[in-house]
Amino acid sequence: MPSSRPSVLPADHPLQRPASAGGTADAPLLRRYRGEAVEAAPSVWFMRQAGRSLPEYRRAREGTGMLEACRRPDLVAEITVQPVRRHRVDAGIFFSDIVVPARLAGLDVEIQPGRGPVFAHPIRTEEDVRALPSLGDDYEAALEPIREAVRLTTAELGPVPLIGFCGAPFTVASYMVEGGPSRDHLRTRALMRERPEVWARLAAWVAEASGRFLRAQVLAGASAVQLFDSWVGSLSEDVYRRHVLSHSAAVLDTVADLPVPRVHFGVGAAHLLRALHDAGATVVGVDHRLRLDRALDLLGPGVPVQGNIDPAVLFTSEAARYAEARAVLDAGAGAPGHVVNLGHGVPPETDPHVLTDLVSFLHAEPARS
Repeated sequence: MPSSRPSVLPADHPLQRPASAGGTADAPLLRRYRGEAVEAAPSVWFMRQAGRSLPEYRRAREGTGMLEACRRPDLVAEITVQPVRRHRVDAGIFFSDIVVPARLAGLDVEIQPGRGPVFAHPIRTEEDVRALPSLGDDYEAALEPIREAVRLTTAELGPVPLIGFCGAPFTVASYMVEGGPSRDHLRTRALMRERPEVWARLAAWVAEASGRFLRAQVLAGASAVQLFDSWVGSLSEDVYRRHVLSHSAAVLDTVADLPVPRVHFGVGAAHLLRALHDAGATVVGVDHRLRLDRALDLLGPGVPVQGNIDPAVLFTSEAARYAEARAVLDAGAGAPGHVVNLGHGVPPETDPHVLTDLVSFLHAEPARS
C-alpha cells in the first residue's frame, strides 16, 4: 500500500452522516458489528443474497459474463441493490468475485459456467511468481470502475450500509496454484511445505491486490468489509498460523486505520475461529457447523459474531425455518453484537419468497443483542 494513503474517510462518506441525513453512522447492523447494545429488531443479511436465486438478477446478467458484469459499475450497483429492494435486508454486499482483483491486475482468468474461476496459467514456481504483474499506478487506475460502482450503489442504498468484499489470500492463491477449483488443494498445501518462500511471495501479491481492492471500496462508500475464505477449512490451525494468517492480516490491515467493522468468515473453519480473529477481524463469521454459543466460548468475551442459519432450512417447512432462526438468535444472544446470516451462501435454487419471509420473521423478533 502507498504510505500516503488517507487515514480518514471522505467528508461525503455515508459513515459521516446519521440515517436521518441519508447516512449509515447509526445503522443498527453496524452498531451490532461494533458490539454496541441495540434495542432494534435483529439485523440480517445473506451471503450471496445478490445472485442466481433472483429472477431480476438473471435478467440483468443475461448475455453478460460474470467478470464483465463485475467491472460494469451500473450493473454492479443494480445487482447489489436488488436483494435490499426485494428482501429488505439490513445491508447490501458488494457484488463481485474473489478473482476480480487478479483480473484487474492483468491475469488471464475466466469464470467458466458450471466450474468456476479458471486461470490460463497456473502459478506454481518461483518464475511464475516473478512474472506476476506489478501492482503500481496501472492497478490503481484499474480500480476506478470499482469505486464508481460503490458510489452508485451507496447513493441508492442511502441509510442501508454497503459491505465491501474480497477473497482471502489462501483461497484466491489456491485458485491460482491449482488453476481452478479443487476438492483437496493438494498442490497448494504441498507448495506451502515444499517451497514456503514461493508460497509467501504469491500470497503477499494476492494480499496486496485484494487489500487495495477492499480499501478502494471503503473510501468510495462501503461502511463495513468482509474477508471471505472459502477453502480455509482444509488447513490445520498450525498450518494456517504459519503460512496464511499474516497474509489475511495484511488484507485487513489495509482498512484498519478506517472506522469500518472488519468481518472475517471461513467455511468449515470452526477450529480456526480464534486464528481468524487474530488476523485482525473485529467480527467473526461462523458457518452452520458450529452453534454460536459454542463459537463464543472459543472466541472469548468481547467478539461480535455473524451467522449462522443452515442454508438447508431454506428448503424445509416454514415452521422448521423459523425454529432454526429463533435458535440462532438465542445462541447468539450472549455476544456483544450478533448479525444474523446464513452459515454459507444462498443456494441458487432458493425460492426468493422464502428469503423475504425469513427476513420479515427475523425483523418481527425481539432483539437479543
